[in-house]
Amino acid sequence: MSLEGKLLIGQQAVSGERAEIRAINPASGEALEPVYRGGGEAEVARACELAEAAFASYRETSLEDRATFLETIAAEIEAVSDDLTQRGMAETGLPQARLEGERGRTCGQLRLFAAVVRAGEWLDVRHDPALPERAPMPRADLRQRHIALGPVAVFGASNFPLAFSVAGGDTASALAAGCPVVVKGHSAHPGTSELVGRAIQRAVAKCGLPEGVFSLLFGSGREIGQALVSDPRIQAVGFTGSRSGGTALMQTAQSRPQPIPVYAEMSSINPVFLLPEALKARGEALGTAFVGSLNMGAGQFCTNPGLVLGVKGEALDAFVKAAGEAVTASGAQTMLTPGIHAAYADGLGALAGNAKVREIARGQTGDGPHQCQTGLFVASAADFLADEALQAEVFGATSLVIECADLAEMQRVAAGLEGQLTATLQLDDGDLEAAKGLLPTLERKAGRILANGWPTGVEVCHAMVHGGPYPATSDSRTTSVGSAAIHRFLRPVCYQDLPAGLLPEALQDGNPLGVSRLVDGKREG
Repeated sequence: MSLEGKLLIGQQAVSGERAEIRAINPASGEALEPVYRGGGEAEVARACELAEAAFASYRETSLEDRATFLETIAAEIEAVSDDLTQRGMAETGLPQARLEGERGRTCGQLRLFAAVVRAGEWLDVRHDPALPERAPMPRADLRQRHIALGPVAVFGASNFPLAFSVAGGDTASALAAGCPVVVKGHSAHPGTSELVGRAIQRAVAKCGLPEGVFSLLFGSGREIGQALVSDPRIQAVGFTGSRSGGTALMQTAQSRPQPIPVYAEMSSINPVFLLPEALKARGEALGTAFVGSLNMGAGQFCTNPGLVLGVKGEALDAFVKAAGEAVTASGAQTMLTPGIHAAYADGLGALAGNAKVREIARGQTGDGPHQCQTGLFVASAADFLADEALQAEVFGATSLVIECADLAEMQRVAAGLEGQLTATLQLDDGDLEAAKGLLPTLERKAGRILANGWPTGVEVCHAMVHGGPYPATSDSRTTSVGSAAIHRFLRPVCYQDLPAGLLPEALQDGNPLGVSRLVDGKREG
């Protein structure tokens, strides 16, 4: 399938007129065709105008029609799977197996949300029947459902060209909620984004939906993103990226005459707590397994284990020795973009140049450009607590081991951490009391707590939470992965004493949609 280098606004393919965007093959440094020219305020306004025009009818599509639309998107993506894989490999340097797995995840989450839409529980229907005879005051007939917020702006991520980009979790959950979506594609993989965008375009047309249900824009710098978030028709934002980028969008959204929510996933170092009995029993094995997690995808995961904590002593020394040997044997990997590689090199250099940090090992260097050399460092808990810079995320395969004097100091470090996406406990039966002491703190610090595993990899399912307190995300009450992600783009509306002819179908007597409802405080259906 040929690429045209155009913006997709509704059902149209439009040439931009702003600065050029060209993907770079990070493995070779080669500039890829075609050239994409960014959009400007006119293109943003047109996409938002179409989205607003589509909203009234799209938000009231039947559960079956909306579910079918999500499944059609998945099918259209699968129909171009070979093209997607080849272009994705060229734009990201990722291996074929990783991209094929990510495509499967992308289509899987679209189908998950199709099932969620059909079930209808997200409507959260509640009915408190009228009590006209109640004393001292009668009760009106009160019915509640959740409705879509309105058009949503989604920002594609650099590190997941499929699963967190054009048809990723933010787009899937917003479309499931009944919100038209305007995507700002990431400049690192515009060709991959165009292929997916055209798949969604075809799905919109096949399902007979208004064209403004989906648009895809490109633009370098922050101009188009700021214009998109500032547009009064946009009612929510989904973002995955840097803390600086997410914070800038948050500030723009809050400075509007009508502020809107920004659901931003930003920064996390995902601490791993090596509790004493586990460390003593299997420290060397943990060190090797840890580096396997650290190196996955050159460490370019938001859940990469960037911090490890243990009590100082022989057992922790054995862990560090095994991890250091595994790091030394680690081959270099191509990073996703020149910009990510440059930021990684800066972060690695900052750790290596910190007088309070000891370098344990470096991985092998590579021959090509933009290669990630794995790094492992150690610092004391006292120095970590005294130096805020040591909490900074190094986006790539580098981690810092913190030597704690005892469990009490480990607890102090846990309490001093910023918000995280994950926290991991490596423990044996003899560590349960220590884990119980840490757990209340970790619940306040992280969105997902693991035992005897590694944080890299996020299952797409109903129970998953991919979120956490700032700066992991901008809103710790939500998740960007899993079926609960739909709730970010919904709000409740109560209908009091409305005539039957005005009631939405979900609230009508007889439950015509057959969804679960809370009636007078009792669950039905």
